[in-house]
Amino acid sequence: MSTRRLIGSGSPFEAAYGYSRAVVQDGFVFVAGTTGYDYATMTMPEAAADQAEACWRTIAGVLAEAGAGLADIVRVTTYVTDRAEAEAVLGIGGQVLAEIRPAATLVIVAGLLRPEMKVEIEVTARRR
Repeated sequence: MSTRRLIGSGSPFEAAYGYSRAVVQDGFVFVAGTTGYDYATMTMPEAAADQAEACWRTIAGVLAEAGAGLADIVRVTTYVTDRAEAEAVLGIGGQVLAEIRPAATLVIVAGLLRPEMKVEIEVTARRR
């Protein structure tokens, strides 16, 4: 039987909406869709590229807590609310993932949960 470990980021959304920032199971780390909030202060930068940088900081921290790292990412899905901002958001991801090169998808969406949210990123990692 495999063990399952839940990891939180301190986001009030996790408790309110019944999910974990990440689930670690069978050598995988499944990181939930992560937006650009600083979850300690619940503030978010305005620019989509800055939100993407914040997403990657949160994701890196969660992966570290799970015993993994950015280099262990095998799959990324990025959601962006404005097609005009997609290149900038992808550029941030490109800096983070330049040597990792996971399977990836970008989806342009009509909106996210809150109007200030412009970017959401979810990843799957395989711990080595």
